[in-house]
Amino acid sequence: MPFAAPRPCSHPGCRSLAVKDGRCADHQRQAWAKKAGATKRITGRRLQAMRAALFERDPLCASCKAAGLVVLATQRDHIVPLEEGGADDASNEQGLCTQCHDEKSLGERLRGLRGAFPRGSRGSVDPGVGRKSGAAGRKPSGSP
Repeated sequence: MPFAAPRPCSHPGCRSLAVKDGRCADHQRQAWAKKAGATKRITGRRLQAMRAALFERDPLCASCKAAGLVVLATQRDHIVPLEEGGADDASNEQGLCTQCHDEKSLGERLRGLRGAFPRGSRGSVDPGVGRKSGAAGRKPSGSP
C-alpha cells in the first residue's frame, strides 16, 4: 500500500515536514491537562443544594437587576471564575440569566485564550455588553 507524500507543518511560517497530526516535532500541540492549583468543583447533591439556595435567596439575574431589568436567573455563575482563582462557595456565586451567563463566559474564555487574566482578579458582568435595549421578555423594574 503506497504512502502519501509528506506535507508541511501546519504551524504558521514553519517549513518543516509534518511527522504527527499535521505538525513537525517542534510544533506538536500540548495535551490538555488540569492546572496543578485548580479549584476543585463542587458536584452532586451539595451543588444542587447550593444552586437551590442561591435561586431562593436571589431569584433575579444579578446583571439584569443592575441594569434595571427584571429577569429570572437560570444559571449559577462564579463571580470570579474558578480558572482565575475564585472559590467554589456561596461567597463567589451569583444568579444570571442564560444570555448574561453566555456573554460573561465568552469574555472569560477569550481572556483565557489570550492569557490576559491575573490570578484572583474580580471578574464582573458588564450589564450593557451585547444587549439591545428593550430585549424581548425583559421589563424595567419600574414597569407594570
